[in-house]
Amino acid sequence: MVALVRSMTGDHPARPCLVLSNVPGAGGLARARDLGVPVAVVDHRPFGADRESFERALDAELARAAPDLIALAGFMRVLSPWFVARHAGRILNIHPSLLPKYPGLHTHARALEAGDREAGCTVHEVTADLDAGPILGQGRVPVCPGDTPETLAARVLAMEHRLYPAVLRRVAGGARSPLYLD
Repeated sequence: MVALVRSMTGDHPARPCLVLSNVPGAGGLARARDLGVPVAVVDHRPFGADRESFERALDAELARAAPDLIALAGFMRVLSPWFVARHAGRILNIHPSLLPKYPGLHTHARALEAGDREAGCTVHEVTADLDAGPILGQGRVPVCPGDTPETLAARVLAMEHRLYPAVLRRVAGGARSPLYLD
């Protein structure tokens, strides 16, 4: 999130209008405040299994901020078809694998177990199918001998911080063709 906010300066076609979290006290909220970005929290826990009510509360916060794009970063909840349809074509997410490989969790361990020679991250448009939306960008990193899920994750995270801001700039400017980084 910080990399995205910091990238939106100068001639960037987007500006941050809200950092919204479902986790009260998330570190990103303080960082966003320090960067001058308004923040809001919709804690998912009081909603229990009522995902629709939680998402309607998220939607109400988003309506107040009126973003053109929604860039998910560290949001670890699956969005319902209703929410995705309501914001169709406007939700971006970053995933720590070279999709379509390894959707979901434990991506680095899965890449190592498979003996992959490269790993990376993917920025994609969010659709109702988990980690299956159109690819807007991918960044590749080598898998090194002796890598652990943690060492691989650190290299992928550095690539995420390069890729996501670059893709956000392109999409905010109207480009949807994928961007590839090494």
